[in-house]
This record gives sequence, structure tokens and C-alpha cells, in this order.
Amino acid sequence: MPMRSKGACAVAHIGTILEHGNHCLFKESPHPDEKQRQQLSKQLGLAPRQVKFWFQNRRTQIKAIQERHENSLLKTEMEKLREENKAMRETINKACCPNCGMATTSRDSSLTTEEQQLRIENAKLKAEVEKLRAALGNSPSGAAPSCSAGNEQENRSSLDFYTGIFGLEKSRIMEIVNQAMEELMKMATAGEPLWIRSVETGREILNYDEYMKEFGVENSSSGRPKRSIEASRETGVAFVDLPRLVQIFNDANQWKEMFPCLISKAATVDVISNGEGPNKNGAVQLMFAEVQMLTPMVPTREIYFVRYCKQLSAEKWAIVDVSIDKVEDNIDASLVKCRKRPSGCIIEDKSNGHCKVTWVEHLECQKSPVHSMYRTIVNSGLAFGARHWTATLQLQCERIVFYMATNVPTKDSTGVTTLAGRKSILKLAHRMTWSFCRAIGASSYHTWNKVTSKTGDDIRFSSRKNLNDPSEPIGVILCVVSSAWLPVSPPVLFDFLRDETHRNEWDIISNGSPVQSIANLAKGQDRGNAVTIQTMKSKENPMWSVITGCDSSNVAVLPSGFSILPDGLESRPLVITSRQEEKGTEGGSLLTMAVQIITSTSPQPN
Repeated sequence: MPMRSKGACAVAHIGTILEHGNHCLFKESPHPDEKQRQQLSKQLGLAPRQVKFWFQNRRTQIKAIQERHENSLLKTEMEKLREENKAMRETINKACCPNCGMATTSRDSSLTTEEQQLRIENAKLKAEVEKLRAALGNSPSGAAPSCSAGNEQENRSSLDFYTGIFGLEKSRIMEIVNQAMEELMKMATAGEPLWIRSVETGREILNYDEYMKEFGVENSSSGRPKRSIEASRETGVAFVDLPRLVQIFNDANQWKEMFPCLISKAATVDVISNGEGPNKNGAVQLMFAEVQMLTPMVPTREIYFVRYCKQLSAEKWAIVDVSIDKVEDNIDASLVKCRKRPSGCIIEDKSNGHCKVTWVEHLECQKSPVHSMYRTIVNSGLAFGARHWTATLQLQCERIVFYMATNVPTKDSTGVTTLAGRKSILKLAHRMTWSFCRAIGASSYHTWNKVTSKTGDDIRFSSRKNLNDPSEPIGVILCVVSSAWLPVSPPVLFDFLRDETHRNEWDIISNGSPVQSIANLAKGQDRGNAVTIQTMKSKENPMWSVITGCDSSNVAVLPSGFSILPDGLESRPLVITSRQEEKGTEGGSLLTMAVQIITSTSPQPN
């Protein structure tokens, strides 16, 4: 048996203590000073030079992994720029007369949007026709299946009756989702070398070479358009009961309502298994989601995936989402621009109404041009990554808790004297948030037109008709949106916009008049997470009926406002310290401004 050298044993001993010790010394201080190295050398019984060289080697190893990751992002960015340049050249060529070379009027963009909407409708109709054909084919004498077949038939999957739509047996789908569940569990719990924590940003980076080795994944992009891989992981604690959270993931409408800033559309396309018991343990369903950013400048991501909810123990559940190739083969290929590799979350009950959520987001997306202003936040994974989903979940769970609470401190609930009034205002505020998010995204049901202002900024506008929805004014609604980068951090910009003493500086509606707050309701632990009712002193406020507790569901509102996002440009750490505010300087902000107005009060369609 070969003997290990004393130096090799010493290096292994250092690695064991520094990486797996109680205090994770390397993570706390990757650049120890001379005093720290002296202390470590005494503790380990080694020379200070050995400690110094170990830290140098470890930093070099992590830097190499990060550089490979950054090089991959840069390569992706170069390919996107080439594709964007090619698309622009093709657009210019199409807009020129072949004979004289002069520019001509083109409506290609509007036709593309209309074509996309038609394809979506066509895909839905094709699925419905196939369902009907299969159902009729399995009914005696061609009769339609009965709706009163009892609980036993209700609990059976639609795929138990037919396999004509997606060509997959239920057993094959269950095999795929069980494999996806195993991968999610490993992705959620594994440390290095599968996940490497960035020294600069603190975020975890997936070591893709290790991933392919661990899961035997081959390059699945062969035969497909060029695709990029996005992988992220985040852990957080949410103020919500475990059964309630599982219920939200099992219901497409509740899931969409929980993430209003991220999900513009969500639907259950097919139920493969209803699961068992009141919590639907083992439920499997084919779902569709349209994921967006709060700006029309970033295309939405339309994803078909199978969701599997499984109870792992009395206090732990897992929800895994995975896209299935055979399903996508039956959907218009132009719609499938993003696929989910095994993604989802592990939920653990931590008592006292709290849950620990470990979220993994792993996407394979077709490469497409993104506006230069948003490239960094999209490519870095901040836009659609696990941290964004986890933070949104935490805020929405807080909102639900504060909505139900009856013991909110007076200092956090001013201007409203009754519980009914508080609930009415918070309900209206949530509806306004959902309506605002739905209005400003790049969803397929929006046709955005672009004009350039005198200052050279792009302004986008779209219109829609409200014929009978009492939650909004009846008539033709115009939405005007503009996005800009500002050299201030998101918290500073947020505090400025919510400060009533500064509102007359930017709000043209106030016409320079002072604004005062008549009510302030907290809907989260952060004092900035609140609903405020502001009014101009010279005008009457129409909100008094809602403040007194009247039902706000039929109050017609047309919200305008702002979306503030970080620009994704994170600085390197300035010093090594445990104080988070000294880790680095914050970047700028991406501000999207949206205004909605009624242009015609006629409810009649054209």
C-alpha cells in the first residue's frame, strides 16, 4: 500500500478543518492576514508558509471555476450579439426596395405578434381536438363520456383513458418525474464540487462539468437551436404553513397569484395523477407558464412542464418541475423556447408557521437577443433565478400573514380604524399590483408599438378593450411604458419615490401641489413594504368608502407606477469583513415607468 507524504497529509488536514469546520474559515476569510495565518499554523501544527500556500491554491481553484463560468457567459453574449446583428441586417434588407434600395414601410413586427397569437390559439385548439377524439374513441358507441362516473373515475388520470395527445404512457411519465425528483434532491443538498460559492458575489455557481459527470447528462442541444443554461440555488424561510404552501403549488391559479411579478399566465393543461389524501400527495400535472420581467423590453418565457408534488416525510415535501421532450414534440416548436431541467423546491416545516424553502432553478433557453440594458441582469440569473423566486415567495407570504393579522402595531397601521377597512385596502392593493404587473410585461397578449421620444428614449405603448370587467374602467385603455437606467441603487430610488414630501417633484398630476398621506398600512416586516394612501390637499379622496371597510372588489382602478430592478452590475468586495454593507458597493437601477389611461369610454368593440 503506497504511503502518503507528510505534506499531502498536512494539506488534507488543512482542507478538512478550513472547509468543513464549524466556522467554515475559508468562506469567512479567504484572504487571511499574517496574524490569522500565524494563529492557524499554531492550531494545526504547521508552518505559516503551508497555510499561506493552501489558501493561495484554494483561491486559484475557485477563480478558475468562476472564470470558466464567466467565459461561458461572455461566449453566450457574443453569440447573442452576432444573432442580434444578423437580425438587424435582415430587418434592414426587408425594409428596402430591391430595385432602388430606398427604405419602405414595414409591418413585420405587428405581423409577427399576430402570427404568434394565432399559433398559441392553434396549439390550444389542436390539443382540445385531440382530447375530444381520444375521449370519443374510448366511449361506447361513440358517445361522450359521462361526467357522473363516481369518485373512482374522478381520481383516475386522463392519460389512463387515452395516450393520443402526447403519445406517452402514464408509467413513462412517472418514471421521468421520479428521476427528476432524485436529481432535484441532489441539486438541493449537494455542496462542493457541484456548487461553488463565488467569493465576489456570494452566489452559488453550478460546476457544469461536475453536473454532467454526476447525472450522466449529454449535450441535449443537438438538433435544436443554440441554447444557454441557467442554474441557481437559494435557501430562505417563509412565513407560511406547510400544507398551505403545498396547496398553492398544486393549484395553477393560486401559484400564479403568489408570484404576480414573475408569472403572467399559468394553466394546468392535463392532470396525470390527482394524488392521494387532502394534500394530494403524488399529484402529477402537465402545466403551462408564461414567465416575465416587469418590462416589455425582455421577451417572456413560455414553458410547458410536468409538476410532481411528493411528501418525503411528515415535515418535508418536494415539488419538482421538468420539461418532457415527447410533450414538446406535439406543440408548435416556435413556442418552445425554454425548457425546465429538474427544478423546484424542497419545503421543510420549521414549526411556528414557518417553512424552510430550498429552491433550485435550472433552465435551458433558446438564445435570443436581449436589450443591452437588461443583458447583465438576465445573463447573471438575477432576473429569472432562484433568488428572485424565493424573495417573491417570502414577500407574498408576509402579505398574507399581515392581511389576516388582527394585532398589527398602531405605528404600522395609521389612518384606518377598523379591521374591515384594513382588509379592504390590502385586498385592493394586491389587485392593483397584479393588474400593474400584467399590464407592463411582454406577454403574448400584448402588441407593443415603439416610438422614440425627443430625448432619444424608446417609449412603448399598447391598447386593450375592457368590455365588462368591473375591476377596471370600461372602454379602451392605453398603456405607455418607458425603461431607463439610473446611477442610483434600488433602495435609494425606492425611498425617493415613496417619500410624499418629494412627490410633487416628479408627479405631474400633482401639478406642484403638496401631497399628504392619510393612511399607511404595513404588509411586511420591512417598513417600506406598505400600502399608503396619499392625496392632494386641494382635492377630495375617493378612497374613503374603502377605508371605512366597504368591499373593494368592484372599485374600478387603473394602476400606474414604477418597477425597480437592480442592474446586475455587482462590484468586487472592498474589504474582508463580516459586515454585509462593507462587502461591496451597490450598482445602479433599472426603472420602468408605466402610465395607464382611458382613451375612450365606449364599451362597444370595433
